[in-house]
Amino acid sequence: MATEPDLNDGFHAVVLAAGSATRFGGRKLLADWNGAPLLHAALDIARAAPVDSLTVITGADAVEVAACVQAFDASIRQVHAAGFAEGMAASLRAGIASLPKDARGAFVFLGDMPRVPASTLRPMSEAVRLGAAAAAPVFQGRRGNPVVLGRGLFPAVAVLEGDSGARSLLQTLGARLALIESPDDGVLFDVDRPEDLPGRSPGP
Repeated sequence: MATEPDLNDGFHAVVLAAGSATRFGGRKLLADWNGAPLLHAALDIARAAPVDSLTVITGADAVEVAACVQAFDASIRQVHAAGFAEGMAASLRAGIASLPKDARGAFVFLGDMPRVPASTLRPMSEAVRLGAAAAAPVFQGRRGNPVVLGRGLFPAVAVLEGDSGARSLLQTLGARLALIESPDDGVLFDVDRPEDLPGRSPGP
């Protein structure tokens, strides 16, 4: 009997968990999200992606975040971004640089996005497999996260700077960026302030 091809082959997941979360008041990824650390919700989503490996990039609160990842799954690889204070680009550079040389593409997840619908993940990697330079989800015309970066973009990622991550790079792609419709706004929602957590109401 013929076996189906491995549709995960060559794609890897990177979860950016290095930020200092100053607007939140610090230690954001350790905050409670429905009874577990916020980061665990993001890791659940990343683990559902069609990938061969999962790497978490640490930075601020590195010891606590590393322990949080270990508690979720001790087998998850961790890479520390020494220059994390520069902004998201430093974390993204560290993550992409850590991938195997034969990586076909990388999912880039954000550790503070706990509601990404899993149904968007495989269509994004498939779009890159079929020739798109990158893929991103959209909801009601707004582009969200995570994104998938094809290996052809890795050299450009290596020279990114600042706190915008891959946003500036994606803006240059035009039709080479595949846009995948999301069924809900989970691709846009991130936890920015304490009132974004479940059961927390906005302050006065």
